[in-house]
Parts: sequence; C-alpha cells; structure tokens
Amino acid sequence: MRHGPLKERVFRYLKKSSFVAISLAVLPVLGCTGTQPAGDRFMVSAAHPLAARAGAEILGAGGSAMDAAIAVQAVLSLVEPQSSGIGGGAFLLHYRAADGRIDAYDGRETAPAALDPTQFLRGDGTARSFREAASGGQAVGVPGVVRMLELAHGEHGRLPWRRAFAAAIALATDGFRVTPRLNRMISRARGIGEFPEARDYFLTPGGAALPVGAVLRNPALADTLRRIAVGGATAFYEGEIAADIVGAVRTAARNPGAMTRADLAGYRAKKRDVLCRPYRAWRVCGMPPPTSGGIAVHQILGLLERFPSAQVAPGGPEAAHLFAEAMRLAYADRQRYVGDPDVVDVPVAGLLDPAYIARRGAAISADRRMERAIPGTPPGVQAAFAPGGEADFP
Repeated sequence: MRHGPLKERVFRYLKKSSFVAISLAVLPVLGCTGTQPAGDRFMVSAAHPLAARAGAEILGAGGSAMDAAIAVQAVLSLVEPQSSGIGGGAFLLHYRAADGRIDAYDGRETAPAALDPTQFLRGDGTARSFREAASGGQAVGVPGVVRMLELAHGEHGRLPWRRAFAAAIALATDGFRVTPRLNRMISRARGIGEFPEARDYFLTPGGAALPVGAVLRNPALADTLRRIAVGGATAFYEGEIAADIVGAVRTAARNPGAMTRADLAGYRAKKRDVLCRPYRAWRVCGMPPPTSGGIAVHQILGLLERFPSAQVAPGGPEAAHLFAEAMRLAYADRQRYVGDPDVVDVPVAGLLDPAYIARRGAAISADRRMERAIPGTPPGVQAAFAPGGEADFP
C-alpha cells in the first residue's frame, strides 16, 4: 500500500534535507547514563519543549539516554524542520558513566556518487552564490541520521527501537502548534513559495507564514516514521521511501540532483575515535572529522589557555575580543585543512599539537586586533596542503 502522493509525502522529509544537508544537525544532551535506568533523576535538553518531553517520557519509562535521544530527534524532525530532521545528517557523542567510555557516531550526509565537481560553478567557472546553490535537489545530501541512530541504539538502547518513535508519530498525526520561532523561520525563508509542497505546508492560502498557534499536522511524516519504527533503517534507505526520495531530488523544481537509490542503500554510519584533550582542570571531548567542531573547539581553548581566565570578566569586551581572535585562527585552519578523513588526510595531530597552538597563539594580543588570520603550517602536514594564496580571514 502506498502511503500518500509522492509530492506530498516525500517533501515531508526532504524539506528537512534542504536545510540540514548544508548544516550541522545537533542531537540532544541527556543527563543520565546510557546503561542505567534513569530512575527519578534525569535531564533532557532540546530545542523544543515537545521534544524534551518525549525524551523525558522515555527516561521515565526506564529507557536509556540513547532511547531518549532517538525520541527527541524524531520529534525535532516534525517541530524543528528548519534545523533538524531524518532527511539530514548528525553527529552523536555517547558517554557511559560506569566506565567513562565515550563513543562518537558519524551520521553526516554524504555526496551522491555521481556528484559533478562543477556542480556549484556557473557556466563561466565562477562560484554560484549561496542562494543559487543551497536550494533544490542539488543541495540534498544522502541522509545519515536514521542509520546513525540505529547503529547507536544497537549498542546503547534499552527499550525496543519502535518505542522511541511513538511520541513523534502521535504529534505528526494530531498536530502541534506553530511556535514564534518557527513562524519567524518560515517568514525569513526566501523562495519558499517556489516549491509547491513547501508553499502548501508552510504558508497560508494568502502566501503568509503560518501564524503562531496554528495547528500543523503531518500525516505523511507520521506514516514514514511508522515504517521506520517497524522496519528499522532499511525501511528508509531501501524500497518505496528511498525510491520517492530519489524521485523528488532528481525532479526538483530547482537544481535537480543526481542522487540514486544505490546512494541511499549504500549509506553506512560510522564510529570514529573521539577527540579528547585537557583544558585547565577539565577534560574536553568532541567529535573528530569529518566535522570540524572538535578540532576547532580544542584549538580555541588551547589558544586561550595562556590568558589568565580569572582576570577576564566573562561576557566582557576583553573576553569577547580574545575569543573572537582565537576563533579567527581556528577557522582559518579549519577552512584549509579539515575535510572528510575517508577522502583526504586531515592532519589532526598536527592541528592539536600544543607547540603548534602556542605558536599560533602568539599572534593574539589582548589589546589589539590582528591584521589578518591565515592558516598555519601544522607539523606533519602534507606539502599539498601548504598554505599559499588562500583568502585571508578578516
């Protein structure tokens, strides 16, 4: 049995891909262990109260932090379509208090195999604008969230997989009220009316953003989540849903993409080695590449460590200045060196080498702005990566 017209049901999850495929999807932080029942003490932090409530219900029922994370992400797919969803990618860190083990899961979207290196160039070879490149089928990567969640649930889940989707399915069926934030995001989304499915879902008949308090239902997403709950990730990456995803991407009204069913069927989430480094009295852990977040945070903290934090007022102008300067240096390195480790050699050890960070930090002055921030040359970097001619970071 088909579960709704293609244009209606496929857009319900691809509307998330068009946003998430070019940004970082963030999973919740849950304040309980992954292996012990939550009991009476737990905390869920999420971007929407309905998502936090779904996670809390799972923990209250004896679920693990991983079970709750899946419930939160499923609800966010519905209520935060501009930020997070099953049509995009994500990274997840899981901490087990019993032995301090931290697992890093990579569910980042991948490019279709048929990606053309000139895809984001105009006919004359110049780069297309963000607006030109970031909408339509070509902006959609092969989604990774569902595979990643299934991988992590297999190792840290306590309740049955299907249990984590119950709240999201009910909310998608019965509806939820549009928040002020969602109303603002719809209002700011330029060109949303160019896509019939987006227009019908997010806008009033008069073309305005859905008003705050309006009830928004998504029965097509509810049906998709039911299929994932019963059939696991395979129900998403193979069969009817996968065929409709590919069809929607390849026939998009703007920038038709090249994704195939083989791209979806071949997607695999991965476990990576977590990045942990000391910072003053703390041990800070983050995601490794392909995301740049862990490296950038460690570099920023390392660059700031030589400044006496006790003498810098939090939130004051000096703190803001030092943080901004450290970010400029870290992002210059990020732009030059960080990519997908399955494709390029990312010099992680060199970028986090204490002596290298100390040399970089010498460019930061407490009372003046550096003229420009350019990539450094970390130890062990390949000659092909040596900086030269790249744009400055103002």
